Parts: sequence; structure tokens; C-alpha cells
Amino acid sequence: MTRPVRVRFAPSPTGHLHVGGARTALFNYLFAKQRGGSFVLRVEDTDLTRSTSESEEAVLEDLRWLGLNWDEGPDVGGDFGPYRQTERLHIYAEHAEALLKAGKAFPCYCTDEELAAKRKAARAEGRIPQYDGACRDLDAGGRAAREAEGRRPVVRLLAPTRDVVVDDKVRGSVTFKREMLGDFIIMRSDGRPTYNFAVVVDDALMRITHVIRAEEHLPNTMRQMLLYEALGFEPPSFAHVSLIVDKDRSKLSKRRGATSVAELREQGYLPGGLVNYLALLGWAPEAGEELMSREQLVERFDIERVSASAAAFDEDKLDWVNGHHMREEPLPEVAARARPFMEASGMGGLDDRYLEDAVGLVRDGLSRLADLPGALAFLDDESFAVEGEARALLEDESGVSVVRGLLAEMEDDGGEVDAAGFKTSLSRVGKELGLKGKALFMPVRAALTGTTHGPALGDTASLLGRDKVVSRLREALALGASK
Repeated sequence: MTRPVRVRFAPSPTGHLHVGGARTALFNYLFAKQRGGSFVLRVEDTDLTRSTSESEEAVLEDLRWLGLNWDEGPDVGGDFGPYRQTERLHIYAEHAEALLKAGKAFPCYCTDEELAAKRKAARAEGRIPQYDGACRDLDAGGRAAREAEGRRPVVRLLAPTRDVVVDDKVRGSVTFKREMLGDFIIMRSDGRPTYNFAVVVDDALMRITHVIRAEEHLPNTMRQMLLYEALGFEPPSFAHVSLIVDKDRSKLSKRRGATSVAELREQGYLPGGLVNYLALLGWAPEAGEELMSREQLVERFDIERVSASAAAFDEDKLDWVNGHHMREEPLPEVAARARPFMEASGMGGLDDRYLEDAVGLVRDGLSRLADLPGALAFLDDESFAVEGEARALLEDESGVSVVRGLLAEMEDDGGEVDAAGFKTSLSRVGKELGLKGKALFMPVRAALTGTTHGPALGDTASLLGRDKVVSRLREALALGASK
């Protein structure tokens, strides 16, 4: 009988969520959702010197913002908790004790200094440094003597003498040679588990069927396979995804740009855009399309199509993908996410409907939410100014004629401005002056927005409203007269 699919993302709460971790979480999420499985969040917080509750909450918030909601975890519970490793220490101790009683593990009293000396000697002799089994066959008396010296033992697994072969869904068959490994530590002298031991116990007891993680964990797989065997657990299927590197194939570095989800969020990327882009880092659907919704990603994701080669993080392509989502995602959602950026720029007083109209007017040409305040700066009377090329247009005799004619039209009308009506008025002015195209439109755009480029002029006028349109036309006419 096939087991229900269960995958996990297991961050260490020692900082913000890196884009590599976010991509790993996304692949797990897509795999689970596509197969009707469960996506489990487990917090690996046994590094007591670096783990913090603040970091944990920051990571969880980044995942929530991305929309990678988990089915089980420390905040939502589940049938296989606790979901923080520091709350599972008694479970690791019980399993270590079971291995000791079964003769599959043993206490080791060697000190760090003794082990360091042996490693140094092995390297000097050209041997692979590994544990030499000094405490493997100690009897009760030998152990008691060492404990009398005040030595606190670690627990080591009695590792078998054979190669380990793993069928990896990304890398194919991977063989680990026995000589790479000695009897390794599973419990430290202070009673805390090592990473590999805790992960195996957790994954087994949480019934994880597939482990999708970064390739940096591939060397751990040999130890983990041996632990599954010793504990009598069925191992999961493994898939080790490639690293994410910079465009020049160097290590992804903060010096070159954002590397965390929090930083990218602050730069104005949408969750949908970032999720879409992260999915393309090392994977592509069979049909080759690149712009996809979350639902399409779930439908098309295939772990077998994930590449073993490193994926390059390209901010220009991220902008392109995010620009698509700026245009295609529901306008109310985009506008709501835009509000903090507008507030930060001093333009936070817009009501929801007006903000939606404003975002809808300019979003087609933008890549990020952070671009919106600049594109909508013409709405703010306090900062509105006409400079450079726009000012020159309004000081030109032809520009003055256009503005004067349109102002007369607007003052005669007296009604609310709508896009169609505004265009009709402007067309009448053009016919009267014998002008069309840029000669007609550009002075008006300069008068209303202070720039020479922007969205459709009728929609811009409609958004500004009659009073503001008339006021700016008068100011522009005064500017021309003052030359």
C-alpha cells in the first residue's frame, strides 16, 4: 500500500529566510499539494546559541507572506508533534537508549583533545581521519573507570562496514563509500542530539515520505540511511536540489543584492511573482512556459524535471516575472499590497477605491510595488512640479495655445471629468488649433503630470478629477505667461 505523501520544511531559526530556503520550501509545498499530501513545518532549534524566537517568527512570517501555508507545525499543531526539536529532546534520548540496549550504539569517552590528536596523526600518515573505535569494546569496568575521571560520554552509532547507495530523484544513484565514515556521534555529552540523529527520528516518527532539500545536505544522507536501518525505520525518498548562485556563478552574496525573502519583500516584489520566479530556479515545466499562477505551478510541478545544475539568480528576470504578476493579479490585492509603499512615500491618505484606480492606471509599465509612488507622484499636490522638458513645452507658444483652449473647454463644461469626455474636449481643441499627435497631447500631459510620459491621458484626467485638472491647467497657463 502506498503511503500518503508527507513532506517537510525544517528551518533553523537563526536568521531571515534565505531565497534558497524559500525555494526548498516551495518545492516541498508544490510536491505535496500536487499529490494531495501534507506539508509539515518543523523548527530545528537545537542550536541554542544561535536560535531565537524572533528569528522563528520572522521565518514563519516570510513563509506565510509567500502563501506557503503548512498543514502541520508548531503554531497549528498536528498528530505528530511537537514540531520544535527543543520540545522533543526526550524522544531522541529514548531512541538513543534503545540503540545502546540493542548493541547498535555505544558510549564514547574520548576527549576532544584526544580525537584532535588522532585526526592530526591520520592526516600525517595520509589516512582519512575518522574515529578509530577506541571505546567500541569497552566493558563495564572500563566505562566506570573513565566516568570516575569525570568524563561525560557521547553516544556513537556502531556503523556497518559497507557502502551505502541512495536513489536520488534529482541526482540519480549516489554511492557513499564505507571508508568515508567511522562510528559517528548521535548524542552529545550534554544530552542533545546531533543534527543527523534528530532529523532521522523526526522524519520517521512524522511519517515523512519524501525529503526534498538542498544539495549541501547530500553528504549527510549516508549517516541518515545507516540510522534508518539501525532504528528499523523505512527511509523516505530523497531529492537534493541544486544551489542558487549569482549570475556569474559565484556564491549568492548580499554584496550583490538581496538574498532574503524579507529584503525582496521590502523591494516591492509580490508573493505571486516571487513564488513564480523561485519555481523556475532549477525547474521548468515540460511545455517550457515561465509565467504561471500558483495553481498552474501546483498542476505542472514535477520533481523529476528539477535540474542537478546550479541555478543562477537573475534580478532582471525576477523583475520581468514580477511585472507580469503586477499586471495580471487582482487589482484590489495589488493595491492593498501597494499601500505601505505609498504611505512610506507620504501618499498614504488615498481611500481604497481611489488607490485601486490609481494603481490600475500605471501598473502595466511597472516591475515592483516600490515603483508605484514614483509613477503616481503627480497625484500629490505638495510635491507636484513641472521641470525640464515638460516646462519647456508649457513655455512654448504652441503649448500655451493648447492649454488655454483646453482650459476654456473645461470651464465651459463644468461637469465631472471622464476619460471619453476629456478626449472629446481635447480633440475639439486640436481641430481649432490645427494640431494633433504629440503637439496636442504632450503639453496637456506636462500640465497635468509634470512629465512627458505616462498612462493614457483621458484616464489620468479622470483620476485627477475636474477641480485638480482645471487648477493645473491654470497653473500651466500662468507658467507660460511668466516666461
